[in-house]
Amino acid sequence: MNAGETQRTPWIVGVSGASGTPYAAAVLRALLAAGEAVDLVVSRASRLTLLDETGISFRDAHWRDDLREWLTRGADGKPGTFDVDVSGVRYWGAGDLAAGPSSGSYRAKGMLIVPASTACVAGVALGLSKDLLQRAASVTLKERRTLVVAVRETPLNGQTLRHLVALDDAGATVVPASPAFYAGATHIQDLVDFVAGRVLDAAGVGHGLYRRWRGELGGGGPDR
Repeated sequence: MNAGETQRTPWIVGVSGASGTPYAAAVLRALLAAGEAVDLVVSRASRLTLLDETGISFRDAHWRDDLREWLTRGADGKPGTFDVDVSGVRYWGAGDLAAGPSSGSYRAKGMLIVPASTACVAGVALGLSKDLLQRAASVTLKERRTLVVAVRETPLNGQTLRHLVALDDAGATVVPASPAFYAGATHIQDLVDFVAGRVLDAAGVGHGLYRRWRGELGGGGPDR
């Protein structure tokens, strides 16, 4: 291991099986654009969602090519919308419980789960650690690092609400995937970017994904 590798401190991004893979793509693009290192964990269920929403098969043996194809697409599915360098990403298989993020001694800034399914929320809240995504989230909580959970479900039943309260009590930040419209959205990508931006706000990562409220009606300006 070289000296540069020992100084690498990534954000762990977990993608669960909830609908909303464009949210994950927007967060990943923004982290990379901000110069952040990323450790990526894609759950088995999320592969099915990604295939359904984009037509992309995410394969362990070809993850870099598949990730690049995914991140270059816009929220409308149009290929080649974005130019993305994925060299800052390290991928860990969801079944690899010996992976770096499974240990508290592994250097990481925190973890973002986007989108977070209700099953994922329940697993993390209960400390089940059934796969690497849940284990990494549990490690993040026990190490008192930033954990942002972008839950994507509607309606929410009492059980899920109790799980979300438990995550909040444990120190996580719950960010519902709820787009706002005051930022002047004119395209589906704008709505996706708003949610992604709020996830990054909760993590303290700078970005320019949406126009911020300035305290004046019609006065929101781009934060770039």
